[in-house]
Amino acid sequence: MFVVARAELHAPKQEIALLANALNLLVPMSTDDGGFHGPSIEEFFPGALLFGGTPFEINRITLVRIVAVVALLLVFWLGTRRMRMVPGRFQSLVEMGLDLVRVNIADDLLGKKDGKRFLPLLTTIFFMVLFMNLTGVIPFLNIAGTSVIGVPLVLAIVAYAAFIYAGVKKSPKNFFKNSLFPSGVPWPVYIIVTPIELISTFIIRPITLTLRLMMNMIVGHLLLVLFFAATSFFVVQLGGWWSLLGVGTLAFGLVFTLFEILVAVLQAYVFALLTAVYIQLAVAEEH
Repeated sequence: MFVVARAELHAPKQEIALLANALNLLVPMSTDDGGFHGPSIEEFFPGALLFGGTPFEINRITLVRIVAVVALLLVFWLGTRRMRMVPGRFQSLVEMGLDLVRVNIADDLLGKKDGKRFLPLLTTIFFMVLFMNLTGVIPFLNIAGTSVIGVPLVLAIVAYAAFIYAGVKKSPKNFFKNSLFPSGVPWPVYIIVTPIELISTFIIRPITLTLRLMMNMIVGHLLLVLFFAATSFFVVQLGGWWSLLGVGTLAFGLVFTLFEILVAVLQAYVFALLTAVYIQLAVAEEH
């Protein structure tokens, strides 16, 4: 009886151990002895490559940003150095990108006059975000320059400063007053409305611009690393029939790469579009 009772007490632990072993056979888990290792947030904080410990430290992400800026300057230099009445393919591609910002963002939201004023800013924001987003899917770079808060935050501050500048330029005396105390509201209601307007208009906007861009790039990078790391693990390390799962993860990785390119373009468009929307709200007639 004592032996039976003791066996019954240990039965749940044995079942848990057997279940864990079964799961390890079905789904490869992360281990320290050459097993599968998924993506980590530490990838966004790489070690120094040059000038470590100085204000001029260059790490992998800084290098990716430099490459993106150089590529952007090179593309526009090559596309505009010899402008022709009948453009070639490369010039046409550059002009299509410029027209996308000018027609669909600047002129459409701000009108001809204000659109022309803010077109250089909107064009710079769009293409800078686009090129730094696309580095996330380029081989040997494989991480977006906008996946760490520095660049998204700087661009959000620039957009916020343009919003404030446009509003003060349009109505120096009434911009902040009309923003915080909208017309047609009974005075007692301002106790509730004014703090909400202050937070939503002057605090939340730069924060949401920053986080929307950064988090999309972080999630995209982690997904791509997960799929391609799993492919390498299944095909190279495990082999055998596990390679079939590797084919599946490779397919998902390729599909998500195309999806990430779409996200990179959309995030650049959305960032420039929201910047134009904020400027349009600042130059509205009620201000």
